[in-house]
Amino acid sequence: QVQLVESGGGLVQAGGSLRLSCVASGRTLSSNVMGWFRQAPGKEREFVAAVNWSGGRTYHADSVKGRFTISRDNAKNVLYLQMNSLKPEDTAVYYCAGRKAGGSLYSYEYDYWGQGTQVTVSS
Repeated sequence: QVQLVESGGGLVQAGGSLRLSCVASGRTLSSNVMGWFRQAPGKEREFVAAVNWSGGRTYHADSVKGRFTISRDNAKNVLYLQMNSLKPEDTAVYYCAGRKAGGSLYSYEYDYWGQGTQVTVSS
């Protein structure tokens, strides 16, 4: 059984920064791709970023490229999302996701999900 717990969300003004964290427990996910997704009110969940097992390869959605950076610390079993230059349209619940095994960095299929952390960006 895997548990993913996100933290770091909050209210920030446009142009500000936040760093989200996701701690994995119950089973190590250090050998698998992990990712971040978000869901805004009334919209479908959308992909934000993914990172391979070592952290050496990343993939970011066009909407956040150059502003957000995904990273991981396998020794601590923690996934991060550094969010800079935040915009009101980044307002959403952000979810951490993990896989049991395998899969492409560019696939949106994940097995484990956190409960989410709210990010609100005011204009």
